[in-house]
Amino acid sequence: MKNILITGASQGIGFELAKQFAKNDNFNLYLVSRNKKKLEKLKLELNKINSNVNSYSLSIDLSKEGAIDILVSDIKNKIKHLDIVVNNAGYLVNEKFDNLSENQLLQCFNVNIFVPFYLTQKTLPILSQNAHTIFISSIGGINGTKKFPGLSAYSSSKGALITLTECLAEEYQDKSYKFNCLALGAVQTEMLDQAFPGYKAPLSASEISQFIFDFCVNGNKYFNGKVLPVALTTP
Repeated sequence: MKNILITGASQGIGFELAKQFAKNDNFNLYLVSRNKKKLEKLKLELNKINSNVNSYSLSIDLSKEGAIDILVSDIKNKIKHLDIVVNNAGYLVNEKFDNLSENQLLQCFNVNIFVPFYLTQKTLPILSQNAHTIFISSIGGINGTKKFPGLSAYSSSKGALITLTECLAEEYQDKSYKFNCLALGAVQTEMLDQAFPGYKAPLSASEISQFIFDFCVNGNKYFNGKVLPVALTTP
C-alpha cells in the first residue's frame, strides 16, 4: 500500500488525479486544498469510484505561516510516511507587467515555489525508500519556450520550480529519493480559463491526469531530476 500526498486537490488536475488513484486499492490518499467544500465533494466522488478507498483530507492554506508543519504532523499521525508527493497546487496571476502589484507577485511565488520548497524540506524525513516527488510546472517556465503577456509572475515562478527539481535530484543523488517535474501545456482547467479566456485546450484535466498518474507510479524507475514537457499546444 502506497501513501500519496496531492496538493491543490479540490479542482482541475488535482481533483482528477485523486480519482485516478482511487480506482486502485493499492493507495492511501492524503488530499490538501484551501477549499473545504470542494474537498468534501471530492471525497464523495472517490467513494463512488471505490467504496474501499482510504483517503484523508486537510483544508488549509499552505502559504500561511505554520501551515506546512500542521500538515506534516497530521500526515505522521495518520499515514506515517509518504511514497509519492504531487506538488500540484498553483496560483495564476494574469496581469500586465507594469500593473503587477507586490501582493500579486508574492502570492504567486508563495504558492508556486515557496510552498513546494518548504513542503519538500518538511517531508524529507517521512519519505519512504524510492519515494517519488513530482512538481507540476508549466511549459511557460521552460527556457526558450513561447511566453505570453500577463503571465510574467506565473511563468517566472514555474521556471523556479523547474530549477528546484534539478537541484534536489543533485543534492540527494546519494539517497533513493527521486524528484521530477512535469511541465504542462494547455489543459482545460479553471486556471487556463483565467489565463486564456475562451480558449479550448486539446486535453482535459481527466485526460492529463491519466498520464500524470502513470508517471507518479512509474516515472521514478526511469527518471530523476528531469523536466518533461507534456504539451500539445502552448496554448
